[in-house]
Amino acid sequence: MKRVCCGRPVFFVKPESGMNRKIMNIYVCVKHVPDSAATITVEGGTGINEKITFLLNPYDEHAVTEAARIKTGLPDAEVVAVCLGKPTAETTLRAAMAMGADRGILIETDRPQDSIFTALALAAAIQSDGRPWIIFTGKESIDSEGMQTQFRLAENLSLPVATNVIKVDIDGDGVRVESEREAGTIDVIRMTAPCVIGAGKGLNTPNYPTFPDIVKSRKKPVRRIGLADLAIESPAAGMQIQELVPAVEQRTPRALTGSAADIAAQIVDILKNEAKVI
Repeated sequence: MKRVCCGRPVFFVKPESGMNRKIMNIYVCVKHVPDSAATITVEGGTGINEKITFLLNPYDEHAVTEAARIKTGLPDAEVVAVCLGKPTAETTLRAAMAMGADRGILIETDRPQDSIFTALALAAAIQSDGRPWIIFTGKESIDSEGMQTQFRLAENLSLPVATNVIKVDIDGDGVRVESEREAGTIDVIRMTAPCVIGAGKGLNTPNYPTFPDIVKSRKKPVRRIGLADLAIESPAAGMQIQELVPAVEQRTPRALTGSAADIAAQIVDILKNEAKVI
């Protein structure tokens, strides 16, 4: 059902099953990704040299920050960071805990997984841990940029989902969010919890940890789970990387001469007729 309020569409979404509001588990699904400032070297055609810096996916920083903010007003809530990755991904969980998560769950795998399998593993780990109230993710990861995991996760758990969310309000037994679409269009969506929320950059300013936060995070528990422990059935579909090719930028410098007015006119002509951005 859709209702228009103040010129904005408002959607009401109810999941197939309700939940006990006394259970306030807030899960944040995070990803261990290469630092965007690192020099990426392709190896074997389908992989990269991993002797580089990895970190918490930037969009997930917004998700963790929002989960920690919501917990502030709910003393019974617990924020749990969940990650599928190699053993080294524990550093990303520690980063999430330094930003406010209470504990972490690491689903260990020896190789990268596609969004189909990742969503299955995350759903299974969350279900084995407790009953979710809100599940946060980033709207996308900076390495694969698939923007699919949150939707697949919601489907696996039969929950409503909203992505690129820029505002979250607890609304009675549900959650009210503002989801930004193209050209600044904003959808106002009210979902009955439990639900999945994909955090966008406009949601908040990440709560980067202080040194004491980092020290405290080292004492917080991380539960390690093997994929075999989750007994996940192989999905009927899957995706594989066929080839990774380094991006090559081809630039042709051009000197612009003449008066300031002439140079300005040349720039406008280039942007309009060559770059076609205006």
